Amino acid sequence: MWVPDIAWFRWHGRFLLRCLTKKEGLLKKMSGHTVNKRFQLSRRSSLAVLAVFILGSTLAQDDIDREGYFEVRSASTRSVNGVHTLDARLQLVLSSEALAALESGVTLTIELQMQVIRSRRMMIDSVDAELAVRYELDYRPLSQRYILKNLNSGDQDSFATLYSALNSLGRVQGLPLIDDELLIPDRTYRLRLRAMLNTQQYPASLRLLFFWRGQWQLQSEWFEWLLER
Repeated sequence: MWVPDIAWFRWHGRFLLRCLTKKEGLLKKMSGHTVNKRFQLSRRSSLAVLAVFILGSTLAQDDIDREGYFEVRSASTRSVNGVHTLDARLQLVLSSEALAALESGVTLTIELQMQVIRSRRMMIDSVDAELAVRYELDYRPLSQRYILKNLNSGDQDSFATLYSALNSLGRVQGLPLIDDELLIPDRTYRLRLRAMLNTQQYPASLRLLFFWRGQWQLQSEWFEWLLER
């Protein structure tokens, strides 16, 4: 397991956590070529999503529509060489429409969001650090494989079933969060974790459509716990 360098930077008055690997940043900037490629993929995905809305969820595995849900079952941290790392278990179930879109060639983005919150007695608690880890889930019909790619690190795996892909994504083990040296001594901190289906890569017109369709509003509740130091 790699041990990250930890850097802080200020953005809109809030401190955000940035974990960097030795070769590339966990939260890295996209090159212009990557942006153009993402735009082309977004257009194709948009057409596929519209086709799903028009034809219905006939490609889903179940005959009965399901809403789907994301849930954080458990989460905890442990210190490894002075870095607090996350272990978590999540239950990720796609809705019928999201599943049909995936099997029609639409790339789904699932995001894990984490916050480090400092408790303050006489003031509102402060969100001192935030981290987002994004995964892309693709289905390849020719090979009948599900591809899960970590957009932060670039790592990807191939799975024979959707269940195994989502199960792997839902088992977080040893994810670096924050260096203990960046935390104020003798202060109490809480951590929060949630999972969501991110639709920001789609055009605004589709995002507006998603807003009115509950099957695309997949987001877990915040799971919160005290940071042990």
